[in-house]
Amino acid sequence: METTILRMGASGDGVAEGPLYIARTLPGERVSATLVSRDRAEFDVIVVPSPDRVVPPCPHFDEGCGGCATQHWAEAPTIAWKQARLADALTRAGFANPTMLAPVVTPPARRRRADLAIRREGPALRLGFHKRVEGSLVDIDTCAVLDPALVALLAPLGEALRRLPALKREGSAVLNLLDTGPDLLLRTDGPLEAQGRAALASFAEAHGLPRIAWALKDGTPETAAQRAPVRTKVGGLTVAPPPGAFLQASPEGEAAIIAAVLAGLPDKLAAKARIADLFAGLGTLSLPLSARGIVTGYEGAADAVAAMDAGVRAVGARVKAVRRDLARQPLLAADLAGLAAVVLDPPFAGAPDQIPHLARAKVPRIIYVSCNAVALGRDAAVLAEAGYRLVSVQLIDQFLWSAQIEAVAVFSL
Repeated sequence: METTILRMGASGDGVAEGPLYIARTLPGERVSATLVSRDRAEFDVIVVPSPDRVVPPCPHFDEGCGGCATQHWAEAPTIAWKQARLADALTRAGFANPTMLAPVVTPPARRRRADLAIRREGPALRLGFHKRVEGSLVDIDTCAVLDPALVALLAPLGEALRRLPALKREGSAVLNLLDTGPDLLLRTDGPLEAQGRAALASFAEAHGLPRIAWALKDGTPETAAQRAPVRTKVGGLTVAPPPGAFLQASPEGEAAIIAAVLAGLPDKLAAKARIADLFAGLGTLSLPLSARGIVTGYEGAADAVAAMDAGVRAVGARVKAVRRDLARQPLLAADLAGLAAVVLDPPFAGAPDQIPHLARAKVPRIIYVSCNAVALGRDAAVLAEAGYRLVSVQLIDQFLWSAQIEAVAVFSL
């Protein structure tokens, strides 16, 4: 069949009449495609290409690697598409004609975190990312997004895991690039015996990993091998992150988010102004915020709170780290009384349990860091109904060539 691509879908697939979703196509293109399901097709030939089509920088893109969705699209229209989706979400929430600040785009080969899937297939082992459509894996040996220090580990890690008895059929690996070197959290579907621990220790020694942590399936991680302490800076704060800790995708993305959050604070804050940092993680935003006020950082993960607390105590920052699960125990209006500003950086699902309390408390300034435009729009609608206005929103594109959107939105009464 031949069809014309009408628009770009939210996941980065071209959308033809139907709707029919066709990956690796662009708006305006005429394509010859084969139907693979009721609403999905695969293109065979680009009959009339878009002038915005470019050569994908990674060889795994055309193999269907799900890590990226838009490597075939030029940067300018990609950013315009993300900006439009962000503006649409906020407009639907009740903020017409949102003030969009100039976007920040982070460079390639700077992502410092990789969440890899592992699958044993007979004598072979696959280490990589899931395909965009099917559940199979693309075994990657290079990546245009990841920092070269992580890319260099892919092939030797795959070979080491192939010989690891603890990996029966499936597992996962989280690689974080810290200041002290790559940090690995390995999850397997079998127990890690002494032989496997020795093998991981040898791998750490050979490839300069200060620590390898391991867990059985979804269990609590334990240290399997440690050569040296782990340290990294987040928001200027030196911390010892727990295995698999959340980090902003790139140093440049982190810096852009911090700058946008600080710019979103009220121009005039008293020296003792109180600021709450919700979903604070390791304290990436807490320390920079403490230059403008007295900060309480709330985080649900105990190991992250401990790391943040140790970091702020070491520098004597005006930050108090508090463990609190804001989904199960959100801050109430009484807890929020007297705050000059609230900053929140929730997970992908947003903050549906916390936002209504923020709205009722009438916190004068709310700065929302979001990695999901749909969740941001849903939560922003609650603020719009409570009388908040949208001061500004800024796209920070640190998820290169993906459909994911990172943004900082500033709300004020």
